[in-house]
This record gives sequence, C-alpha cells and structure tokens, in this order.
Amino acid sequence: MNFLPTSVKEMQALGWDAVDVVLFTGDAYVDHPSFAAAVIGRVLESHGYRVAIVPQPNWRDDLRDFRKFGTPRLFFGVTAGAMDSMVNHYTANRRRRHDDAYTPDGRAGMRPDYPTIVYSKILRELFPTTPIIAGGIEASMRRLSHYDYWDDRLRPSILADAPADMLIYGMGEKPIVAIADYLAAGGDIHNLRDLPQSVLISELSEMPVKPNGKTDIVLNSWEDCQRDKRCQAANFKHIEQQSNSMTGGATLWQPMGDRVVRVNPMYPPMSTEEIDASFDLPYTRLPHPRYKGKRIPAYEMIRHSINLHRGCFGGCAFCTISAHQGKFIASRSKESIVREAESVTRMPDFKGYISDLGGPSANMYQMGGRDKSLCEKCLRPSCLHPKPCPNLNTDHTALLDIYHAVDALPMIKKSFVGSGVRYDLSMHHTGDQRIDETNRRYNEELIERHVSGRLKVAPEHTEDAVLQIMRKPSFDLFHQFKRVFDSTNRRAGLNQQLIPYFISSHPGCREVDMAELAVKTRRLDMHLEQVQDFTPTPMTLATEIYYTGIHPYTGEKVFTAHGKEEKLAQRKYFFWYDREYVGDIVASLKRMRRHDLIGQLFPNQKRTKK
Repeated sequence: MNFLPTSVKEMQALGWDAVDVVLFTGDAYVDHPSFAAAVIGRVLESHGYRVAIVPQPNWRDDLRDFRKFGTPRLFFGVTAGAMDSMVNHYTANRRRRHDDAYTPDGRAGMRPDYPTIVYSKILRELFPTTPIIAGGIEASMRRLSHYDYWDDRLRPSILADAPADMLIYGMGEKPIVAIADYLAAGGDIHNLRDLPQSVLISELSEMPVKPNGKTDIVLNSWEDCQRDKRCQAANFKHIEQQSNSMTGGATLWQPMGDRVVRVNPMYPPMSTEEIDASFDLPYTRLPHPRYKGKRIPAYEMIRHSINLHRGCFGGCAFCTISAHQGKFIASRSKESIVREAESVTRMPDFKGYISDLGGPSANMYQMGGRDKSLCEKCLRPSCLHPKPCPNLNTDHTALLDIYHAVDALPMIKKSFVGSGVRYDLSMHHTGDQRIDETNRRYNEELIERHVSGRLKVAPEHTEDAVLQIMRKPSFDLFHQFKRVFDSTNRRAGLNQQLIPYFISSHPGCREVDMAELAVKTRRLDMHLEQVQDFTPTPMTLATEIYYTGIHPYTGEKVFTAHGKEEKLAQRKYFFWYDREYVGDIVASLKRMRRHDLIGQLFPNQKRTKK
C-alpha cells in the first residue's frame, strides 16, 4: 500500500530526491478521509505534487523532525490536527487530560499547546524564506480576535503569534491547490492577496477607507476589543454572518496595531463533483505502518464509518461546524458513497457492520433551500431556529436511498447511524403529504434498522429560555420523538435506548434551570450519561456571550456561570440519583426556596420549610 512518505527513506523509495510540500500535523498520520492532513496531502498528490507528512514532530529536541526533508520546493503546511489543541489537552475545569485520542496508544504529550504557533516559529527560524501555510480547526477558529478559555483572555488573530505567511480557514482542498499552483508557476506568496478562504496580515494602507458593507467590512480593532467587550461582541455578529454566506460574503478587516488582519471571503460550497473528487482519492484507510499496529483511539471510532456530506445549517450556539464548514450542505453522490462502502468491505478487519453513515448532522444529506436565490441573500446563522425556514427542503428521500443502496451490498450485514440526528428536521411537518410521509418512514427505518442498541440525540437542555440562546428546539419536540422511538421499538420487538446529550453552565442557564432539567429527565426515568459542562471554544456564539456577557445579536446582557463553584453547582443536578449529591442538591433547592422541586426529585425526602 502506498502511503505519503513520513521519512527520507520512504521518500527515496518512491524515487524522489526532494518534495514540493511538507505537511506538519499534531495528529498521528492516518491515511483516511476523516484525517485532514491525509486529505490535504492526497489532494495535492492528485494534482501532481510530491507531498511528505511529518506527524507529531518532536519540538523539544534538536528539531531533526523539522529539518529532515530540507527545504520543500513550494511550502510548509502546518496544522494542530483534527481538534483545537487546548480542547484536546484540557477539560472544562482546565485540568490536563491524561490521554490523546489522535496519538498511538492514546499517549498524551505528543504535541505542544498551540502547535500552529510552535511549529510555525520553529520552521520560520530554520527556513526563514520558505512559505508557511497554516490551516486546520485551530487556525481556522482563531483567525480573528478570540477569547481563549484556557488562557482566560482575549487573544488577537493567531497570525499575530504564528509567523505563517498565510492561514487557510474552513475546508482546505480548493485554496491549498490554488496556492500550490500559484507558487509552482513562480508566484511570490506575498503577492497572493485575494485568494478566497485565506487570512493574511496586510499593511493598513490596503484597508478600504470607506467600506461599503457588502464587499468589505472593517471590524472593531484588536485594541478596541480589548478595551470594550461590546466591540468584540459586535465583531462576532459580522464574522458569523459572513461565514454563513452562500456566495462567499465580504472581506473582513481587523486593524491590529499598525497592521490589519485580512480575511478573504469563503469559496462557495463545494459541488458534488468536487467533494466526490476529494473522497474518491486512493486512501489506504489505515494508520501508517510506522505505528506498528498500535491503537489510535480516534481511528478506532471511524475506521468503518462513511461521511456523506459537509456543512450544517443547525447553527447551534456552542458549535464550530458552520464557522468552519459553512451552513450550506455539500453532498457526495450516491455512487461515491457506495464506492467507499465497497472499499470498507474489503478491509481485513471488516465484520459486516458500517459504524456510521453520517455527517456533521447525520440527516442533512442533500438538503438546502428550494429557491437558491433566497439562500444567496440570507445571512441567518440557522435554517432551523427559531423554526425551520419555509424555504428549507427537509425531504429525507435521498438519504433513505443511500441507506438502501449501502445495505444492499452483499458484504454488509447492517449499517448504523452513529452521528447525531436532528429530530427537529425529521419531525418537522411541512404540509406536503409526500414529504411528511417520507420523513415519518425515515424515523421508523432509522430506529428499526440503523441503531446499534442506542440512538444518540442532542436536546441539550429542557428549559425554553436556555434553548433559545442555544438555538435549539423546545424540549416538547424531544417528547414527541421519544414517543415515536418507543412505539417503533414496541412494534418491532426491540429493546433499544434513546440517549440524550445535555449541557450545564451554558450561557443563559442558571442553577434553577438545571434543577428543572433534573425533574423533567427524572419523569422520563432517565439516569443521564452523555452530559458535559459547557466549554468555551473559539468563535462560537456561546463563547462570545461567555466572555462578553452580551448577546451579539440583541445587545442584551446574559447571565453565565463562570467560577468553578458555580459550574459544579449546576453540574450536580445531572446526578440527582446519586446519593453523594442528594444532600447538596436538597440544601441548594432550599436556598432557592424551591421546596416543590425537592418533592418532585426526592418523593421520599422529608419536607421542611425553613
């Protein structure tokens, strides 16, 4: 099997004496379309470029990993990996994690904090004139001023600290090839100023004096954002809206001292042909042999999975998907998906089960606006909140067709849907009898045929005030979906579980809201498992509210739990059934004068009215 080379010996075995591009990544090298470095490497390879990958380089020693391929003909590429390094390294309580899912044997400590910055600084010192291109989720979400929860401060664009020549945000196949072609033709990276989906630091003189708001938007400066949190909140609204523009949006400019950060508009969503071309590349779908069979936990989760599409129009306040991939769905063709399913069946360890036919949201395949001209004008961050857009096509017919085509393959016993399902999509009543009947059938087929005993969904909370800020539907809809789930299981003779995800300490959530959540989930006889404390991550609506205390779209102040004690006070309600928490919960409810909730949570608890 042919992997991209990770050593000079492997490079020479291919008959090469040098490479065009060297990619440095904070993850292990897994040659699979779910690992970004592999995708970028394979895409460049398909355009005739010689690409090497240096996974998890040692930044502590004599830096031989950074030197080994010498100077590439075109550029160095740098990415922290599939996750922001600080999310990867630290818990919501800012405690250091003891493992890393993207490292062989889950070993921690194989990448630094902020690899984008660390790797770029090393490369700039060793190779002062070679172009450095940063990309990946860490760079993408930190492209402008952003709150860093672990540093507990507002930081400028990551380009202020990482000496890269350019940053690629979002999905990088198209811009990275454009850069390679430009440099291969003799271009100077410093003259490439208007490439879509690129970020660079420019001279203030390049910034338009009178921006028109359509082609150019000048954001509040980095210095103003430091002085006034309202400036940062106002910036976020523009950033989110332009990230969700179908036609690419405006160029964003943020002054920073005597320079300016320039964010060029996104490319339009990839066509089916373009996204097929990326997924159809000759991935081995395996970890590189250098790991000698060591287990890579993140790979174990996705090795037999298939991604159907990119993008998400849910617009959840705490999620980074639309800021990175956009809200418009780019779907693969059925033929491409079936080809990948066939390749999965040929894997030596395949036992007949596809672990996931999914995507960022599992059931958005081939969905979008009926009238694209309306979508071209729309900057709404969500097509589902506060209610589904009347222009949105929610027909699940194409997705059912994918399920049927994959399940018809002779080597496949069953395909599961492991990604999160948006039940507000599949439960939405359109008034079109054919679509509503198809969506009803989708729910039933999903529950009967594609659940591996447990179906994960994400109501996130039970209280309307919190759900409004989260951009999630009413909890009443979860009740409706649960009735469908339970009745389908009874009819099919199945004993499956519905596993809901919930978040505590989200902006807008108070302790009493968590107490109400505990009561409502207790009524459903649920002992919650999939729960988490809200973790602020760069460039999400919820993080901007957490940092500024202000809702960027309304200007209103929003309460958010900040201190460790405040957060723990909310989190404990997830575990009302645990004796360890009962006394503390009862005391808290008494303090809030909610004796009624004590009786509902603990019917056998002796009631007092102190």
